[in-house]
Parts: sequence; C-alpha cells; structure tokens
Amino acid sequence: MQHNNKLLWAILIGALAGIFSGWFFGHAMQSVAWVGKLFLNLLMLTIIPLIVAAVITGITSLGDVRKLGKLGGFTVLYYLSTTAIAVLVGLVIVNIIQPGIGITELSDIIPDKVLGKEKTGIEDIVDSLIKPNLVAAAAESQLLPIILFCLAFATALTTIGDKGKTVIHFFEGLNDVMMKLVIWIMYLSPIGIFALIASKLGATGGGEAFWQEMSSVGWYILTVIIGLAIHAVILLIILMTFSRRGRDYVIHMLRALLMAFGTASSAATLPLTMECAIEAKVDKRAVKFVLPLGATINMDGTALYEAVAVMFIAQAYGFDLGITQQAIIFVTATFAAIGAAAIPSAGLVTMIIVLTAVGLPIEGIGLLLAIDWFLDRIRTAVNVWGDSVGAAVIERLLIDSNQSVTSKPS
Repeated sequence: MQHNNKLLWAILIGALAGIFSGWFFGHAMQSVAWVGKLFLNLLMLTIIPLIVAAVITGITSLGDVRKLGKLGGFTVLYYLSTTAIAVLVGLVIVNIIQPGIGITELSDIIPDKVLGKEKTGIEDIVDSLIKPNLVAAAAESQLLPIILFCLAFATALTTIGDKGKTVIHFFEGLNDVMMKLVIWIMYLSPIGIFALIASKLGATGGGEAFWQEMSSVGWYILTVIIGLAIHAVILLIILMTFSRRGRDYVIHMLRALLMAFGTASSAATLPLTMECAIEAKVDKRAVKFVLPLGATINMDGTALYEAVAVMFIAQAYGFDLGITQQAIIFVTATFAAIGAAAIPSAGLVTMIIVLTAVGLPIEGIGLLLAIDWFLDRIRTAVNVWGDSVGAAVIERLLIDSNQSVTSKPS
C-alpha cells in the first residue's frame, strides 16, 4: 500500500508538472509528445490480451453457466441506468445555465475529425457488435466484438468438462502475466502522463492561448464540469448505498482516475483500473467481467457531455428544442455513448448520431474542438469512476449476496 501511495503521488506530480510546463512553455512542449505516445502505446499493447484473459477466466470461474446470464443482465442494466442518469443530469444543467445563448462566432465547416462520418447512425453501433475478423477489430481498438466472442468462448469452455481445464489454466496464467506487465508499465506512468498533458496543452499555444479559448466558451465548459461533478457525486452515493464502500474505495481508485485524466482513454486506463479494484478487495470475478465490459459500453461522462454539447450547439445556432426533441437527445445520447470507442475524442464521432436525430448542423462540432481535449480528460475520469463503482455494486448485489454466484475463493 505504501508503494501504491508513492506511485499515486508521483502520478499527481507528473500531471501537475505537465500542466505547468504546457502552460508556460507552450509549443516547445510538443517535443515530448513522442514520450506520451510511447507510453500510451505500451498501455494499449496490453489491452487485448488482458481483456481476453480476464473475461475468459472471469466467466469460467463462475462455474454454472446460468449465472452468466444474471451477471451479464444486471451489469448491462446497471450501466444503462447510470448512463441514462448522466444524460438526464446533463440536460437539466444545460437548460438551467443555457451556455450557448449569446455565442456569435459560429462554425460553418465540418471538422476533419468527423469528416466523412456524417452518415454515422445507430445501425453502425449495432453493426459494431460482431466483426468477421477479430484481429482487425483488435487493431482498430473495437473491444466489444472481442468481449462478446470471449463470453461465448468461455461459456463453451464451461460445457466441455475436463477437456477445457487445460485451456482455462492457460488463460489464468496469461491473466497473471498481463497484470505483472501492467505493474511494470505503471512505473513509467508519471513520465508518460507528464508528456501527454504537457504536449496537449502546449499544442494549444500555452496558457495564454488556452485561456482565450476557454473564455470564448467559458459557460459551456463550466456547464460540462458542473454536470460531471454532480454525476460523480451521484455515483458516490450509489457506491455507498449499494456496496457499503466509501472513502477507502475512492482512495484506492485515485491512481486510475489520474491515469484516465492523463491518457483520456478508458481503454488505456483499464489495466490500472482492474489492478486498483483488486487491491480494494473487489471480487476478482466481478473485476474481470464488469470492468472490461464497462470500459467498452459504460460512458457516463461521454453521454453527459454529448447531451450538453448538442444542447449548446442548438442554443448557439438559435434552435429552440422542445420536450420531444430533448427526449430524442436523451435516448440517442444514451445509446451513442455506448457505441463510443474507449479512445481519446471518440465522443465527437458518436455525437453525429445525436445531432442528426434532432436536425442540428454537424458543423456545430467545430465550436467544441478547441477545448475538447481538456474536457475529454475530465469526462474520461468520470467514465472510469462509473466503471469502478459498477464493479463494486455488482459484486455486492450478485456475488456477496449469493444471488447468482456461490461464495468461493477468487
């Protein structure tokens, strides 16, 4: 625990040093961008084998295959519920503050990040569930098809008796090896996070340029941050109510939350999220199933952000959206967030679905680009916090209560 506290402080110092350097040295800090990219690549390198090993061993450890249905059902229901709550919080806050009123500098150009994706729709999310080539899906960081395959594979393993034990032992060993690799990579996290933050802030031109960008859409930034803070507190209340955990659990997860802020990727943070949850004594079976699934489909922060952003664009362009249209935003933002990849700025692409659903101009995304990298880090931290709370809650509801999993060593 003492070692983990030292690493937590080192990560925090790295993040603060990155903010300081990017703020005062500006474009010069782009020279360390390669260090951040190298660190991010190291983390992403562990994701696929870790998810495959974790999900398969997590499912096979349940024993009775019927328990998978209850565990999966409750997990998806929980994540859908918290995502819907996040969207609702975002809509309430954005209607109260109305940050888009008075915006005069409107964008009329479709940003490069979403160019060519204008026809993205709900059907694309459904289509992403199954891919004919798992290697291609892994290369494109499409985790959901891989998780679904692992669920089916692990379920089949539990039905072939002793023949499956050798395969299960292999994946158990792979899981242990991958967690050890993650621990080694974590020693580099203070330097990696420093480089990621410093280079991103430096790319904006430093503190003065970033402050000017923030000032132009200051009310929008404030609205998003307030909404995310409220939702984070709601998640804390859910944690304390349903899992009987509190301050200690938050402390255990701090390293993962700082990593999420530094990398802006819940997928890249997943290995550390799992490690922190295990250290917090969350049942490994819940960790191995709930957290990989959460990193893929549970995007509370992204969902809230998309709801606020779409309403902000509507207000800026002078569109008065009524209850019916906001109900459409509620539904589409909830499901669009599920389809967002667990990588930086993925929410900008899925936002197209929400904008199209209510007839708003896609060009409005251009209003958000200058400060999206900053808000992306905060909403990713909320995404990871939501995943972490989910693991603790599902453990209490389904594992500790023996409703679906009999008590046995993990």
